[in-house]
Amino acid sequence: MLPFLNINRNIRSIRRYLNIVRVLSTYGFDQALEMLGFADVVARSRNLFNRKRPDIARLTAAERMRLALEELGPTFIKLGQLLSTRPDIVPHAFVMEFEKLQDSVPSFSFEEAHALIAAELGAPVEQFFAEIDPEPLAAASIAQVHRARLITGENVVIKLRRPGVVAVVEADISALMSLASLAERHISGSELYDPVAVVREFARTIRREMDFSREAHTIEKFRDNFAKTPWMYFPKVYWGQTSKAILTMEFIAGVKVSDTNRIIELGLDGKLIARRGADSFLEMVLTHGFFHGDLHPGNVLILPDNVICLLDYGIVGRLDEGLKTFLMDILAAIVKRDMDEVISLLLFAGDISDSLDSRSLKRDLSNFMDGYYEMPLKELEVGRMLLEFIEIITMYSIRIQPDLMLLAKSLVLIEGTGRALDPSFDMADHLRPFMVKEIRQKFSPRRVSRDMNQILVSYINLARNIPRDLKEIINRVNRNKFKIDLEHRGLDKFTADFDRSINRLSTSMFLAAMIIGSSIIMQTDKGPKIMGFPMLAFMGYTIAGLVGLWLVYAIIRSGRM
Repeated sequence: MLPFLNINRNIRSIRRYLNIVRVLSTYGFDQALEMLGFADVVARSRNLFNRKRPDIARLTAAERMRLALEELGPTFIKLGQLLSTRPDIVPHAFVMEFEKLQDSVPSFSFEEAHALIAAELGAPVEQFFAEIDPEPLAAASIAQVHRARLITGENVVIKLRRPGVVAVVEADISALMSLASLAERHISGSELYDPVAVVREFARTIRREMDFSREAHTIEKFRDNFAKTPWMYFPKVYWGQTSKAILTMEFIAGVKVSDTNRIIELGLDGKLIARRGADSFLEMVLTHGFFHGDLHPGNVLILPDNVICLLDYGIVGRLDEGLKTFLMDILAAIVKRDMDEVISLLLFAGDISDSLDSRSLKRDLSNFMDGYYEMPLKELEVGRMLLEFIEIITMYSIRIQPDLMLLAKSLVLIEGTGRALDPSFDMADHLRPFMVKEIRQKFSPRRVSRDMNQILVSYINLARNIPRDLKEIINRVNRNKFKIDLEHRGLDKFTADFDRSINRLSTSMFLAAMIIGSSIIMQTDKGPKIMGFPMLAFMGYTIAGLVGLWLVYAIIRSGRM
């Protein structure tokens, strides 16, 4: 039975599932599909579509995968963009290619936008908006943006979710989850990368991105976090014109942070902007544990008086207390060149494989630090150093939190923008006060007391639960209810091939029996005849011939003589 018959029976999901297999086969990933158990589908795709293209054969695997994702559409482009931030599970060549993915599609019509607004707000559009610009400011796979004016006179922008996109994304997620499950069952070593967990993370991310009311709450949270920072500005959200599919917020007229010439013309202070931006981002990360995850120059506007305004809050990162402590400890250990401490922290906080070669890891980390030895702090790029560090540890199949990947990428963008505004910009100098503050708090009597209380409570709970758990195990054993589940990986393909071989052997035995039986009847020369031959013998030879031809055709088509 084909694997795709076990997935959601929804026709949209099945069609999408088959289309994914066809596209991957077209771009030369037949071997991967066969490993997933799609050998029959791949063979049929070759025969039916014959989609092999000579231009594709000259491309690298990473380039072919990027093109496949682009052809599969918005959901897969978003997946590629997510994977570009995960060098711990995606090879470097694929990360570089996935960074080229562009999330741009044709805009949907103004009539559809008008109908969507009325349906979401539950009243005619004229009750909320005095005018709406029919030409969108921007269009992407999930949403498009229009300028508008409220009936109360405020200039706003409306972010509209693309009609039907939720159904498309859900069908794609269903197909991706099925493929991830197949990968875990069929591909040895895939458990190191946990493909099902990656798809779950992606599903959670894209579902949040499609919920604009969540983005509106994110804006409000940033505003509350920086309520006492006058040089950070966040757009006002108009809740009366906002829903899960619509986000209405204040229109901001400012200068892009990348437009340094315009910043100079307006008399703004590039050095001050760089300093404020760095301090604000580090405050997001190390104080609030909640940071903007998409700080490319197009999402940062500069307002009069060197005020910074951030746009597009669909991607955010979170660092809890444990992750913040881990980050600060790692940075401190790298600065001190204490490789034993670095490895100890990784063993404690990372997802380590059983085959870790700690000696080789220590050697590579030492070589990494030698590259920064005696480098002046003003020349040190913290973001790139962190990315290089992550790249090294991922070579040893050490997985760390995705939010740390997002943080490293964001630091690179912040540092690049800061150096464009101020050539003497030094992120390490801005980071130092936060590290000192964190170290002081870490060893403060209040923090030590809190940590000791947490450890004590954990041990008390463990001691309280041990008798109950032991009693439950003993009771299960006494009732013969104690079970141990064993999972055998990689046997599905063997089972399918074995079943196919048995079926062919059975068919061959049936053919032999038909031929022998027909030959015996032929010798008796009894019963009704056709063309002078006994009818039963003639029918037996005919059936045997047809079945034999079908069997030969099936063997040749499978490519396994």
